[in-house]
Amino acid sequence: MAEITPLERVRNIGIMAHIDAGKTTTTERVLFYTGKKHKIWETHDGEADMDWMEQEKERGITITSATTVCFWKKHHINIIDTPGHVDFTIEVERSLRVLDGAVALLDSSQGVEPQTETVWRQADKYHVPRMIFANKMDKMGADFFTCLDSIKERMTDKAVAIQIPNGKADTFVGVVNLVNMKYYTFEGDKGSEVVEHEIPAELQAQAEEYREKMLDTISIFDDELAEKFLEGEEIPESLIKRAIRTGTISGNLFPVMCGSSLGNKGVQLMLDAIVDFMPSPLDIWAVVGEDEDDSEKKLERQPSDSEPVSAIAFKILTDPFVGTLTYVRVYSGIIHSGDTLYNPITRQKERVGRLLLMHANKREEIDEIHAGHICAFLGLKDTRTGNTLCDPKHPIVLENMEFPETVISIAVEPKSKADQEKMGLALAKLSYEDPSFNYRSDEETGQTIISGMGELHLEVIVDRMKREHKVEVTTGAPQVAYRETITQNVEGEGIFKKQTGGRGQYGHVVLKLEKNDEKVYDFESQIKGGVIPNEFIPAIDKGAREVVAQGLLAGYPIINVKVIPFFGSYHDVDSSEVSFKVATHKAMKDAFFKAGPILLEPIMAVEIVTPDEYTGSVMGDLSGRRGIILGQTPRGNATAISAKVPLAEMFGYSTDLRSNTQGRAQFTMQMSNYEKVPDHVAKKIIAERAGKLKGDDDE
Repeated sequence: MAEITPLERVRNIGIMAHIDAGKTTTTERVLFYTGKKHKIWETHDGEADMDWMEQEKERGITITSATTVCFWKKHHINIIDTPGHVDFTIEVERSLRVLDGAVALLDSSQGVEPQTETVWRQADKYHVPRMIFANKMDKMGADFFTCLDSIKERMTDKAVAIQIPNGKADTFVGVVNLVNMKYYTFEGDKGSEVVEHEIPAELQAQAEEYREKMLDTISIFDDELAEKFLEGEEIPESLIKRAIRTGTISGNLFPVMCGSSLGNKGVQLMLDAIVDFMPSPLDIWAVVGEDEDDSEKKLERQPSDSEPVSAIAFKILTDPFVGTLTYVRVYSGIIHSGDTLYNPITRQKERVGRLLLMHANKREEIDEIHAGHICAFLGLKDTRTGNTLCDPKHPIVLENMEFPETVISIAVEPKSKADQEKMGLALAKLSYEDPSFNYRSDEETGQTIISGMGELHLEVIVDRMKREHKVEVTTGAPQVAYRETITQNVEGEGIFKKQTGGRGQYGHVVLKLEKNDEKVYDFESQIKGGVIPNEFIPAIDKGAREVVAQGLLAGYPIINVKVIPFFGSYHDVDSSEVSFKVATHKAMKDAFFKAGPILLEPIMAVEIVTPDEYTGSVMGDLSGRRGIILGQTPRGNATAISAKVPLAEMFGYSTDLRSNTQGRAQFTMQMSNYEKVPDHVAKKIIAERAGKLKGDDDE
């Protein structure tokens, strides 16, 4: 970088929201107003800079989080535009892990939508300070105050309006700033000229009412302001900004603004608020990690160039022109191109080839990156998403990321022998980039099974295989990621004896199999008195893990179990790790089928927003899909129906919903929980997996 911006003037910000709330459009406006680009391209035309993948241009949605850099009022702002579709929620998760602040966008005509709640909870998990921008104020049905109510009902009671709109829908013309009690309109080319006015007389009373509410809310964050407020004195703008900033950075206040990105109104004031209220890396407490050899020993790194290097790789991307790009947030120290860093997860050293500042998929090469900044590294060989990179002389392991379980699978087959060879490489690269996607070979059928977060996720993966990796594949019907579990605590016994002349095999294991809702799998040895030597305990654990991974009822992974070996026996000569592994397989099978095994299926939380006249038919259709209606709420002239529906019943739902509502309804769904499969459905699934069903069933 030619000029290093002081850390107090750096902002690392994400833009997050439900699909279609206007994230990418907002980012495009930011780039235009900050001078990063001289023409605005629109998302719906497939020309937005931040949606640079072919699939994003075609679908008009964001699939992969993109980063860019811009400058506003001498502040360096790193922006990550994240996807809104629930299938790509992992992109939001890994971006939030490294951000200092976020702007949550709402569609003012819809208020808080399901995916908004999801990303809000993700931001809570990482303690990310946020502000809220009620977008699309010029859209039919837009209502800022209804939107504000929905924020307080569905997301947080710590939200406070720091602006109010002048008008709504086609009468929306400007914004009142309650901090300085001025009124703003946006004129000239693409609203680039921000014009300040006195507040119109007809808005004065409402502005004073909401300013009073704002001052009352923020007074707890600043004693000087509270004193002036209680005594009815004039409160200077600087004091109000200080209180809002304090509350926002602490996570106890969420300022709410309004505007229309597509209508070119309010975006510059949002940029002002990012500068005024969002934290710099210096405002975020020191990053805490662990010693690589002792997880109990905590280590800290301050956000400073003088500290040892610590950074997190939060995204991997394969670029067809330059190779593997690793997006990195630097927490401390300075990294130069050519430096050698240490990955304490893999315990390998990595050499940083080149450093790139990213603007979506365009690149600017730099010589060094400082604490508090985000950039992409070229040349890393074995670093995965969530891995720490640090100074080899001062190792630290920063908190890793947790990735969700996949919920849907499809079989893919190459169309030709040439495709067969390329398919393996393509799948390896795609799973390396995306931790929420994986693949495996089905031993029974020989098929390659790919798994992901939803139909759209897998559709995009297959499309990327074709376009980026030139691999043609055919796909099978979607498969649900069922799971198996137990309903009772039981004991099981397994003995493995084999004598074939010479040394034989002997292993004997008695174990308890218990329900465990806290963990997917847990293991605790209660072997006492040396009835089984300690050296064979890991083999018992390994044997149990193999059974859990393969399943016993229908060949699906077993979850929520605790395995407790407590007795057994061994032979001085014939016992081995293999014999105890096989004995454990037998003991697990013995216990599992006595423990009331059941099949579980993923249940999706579904929300459909439909015109009122189709509510009955939509609800009837959901009931026919084994859905449970949880409630319905009016949303303008439409109804929002929330339900829980098994994923197995939701394939092809978008087509059916379109035909049932003449294309006027929308729906979103996300993974909720696992529940027991009804017995008649479970029998059919188990029989199919065992290959017992021939032709059509009897129904």
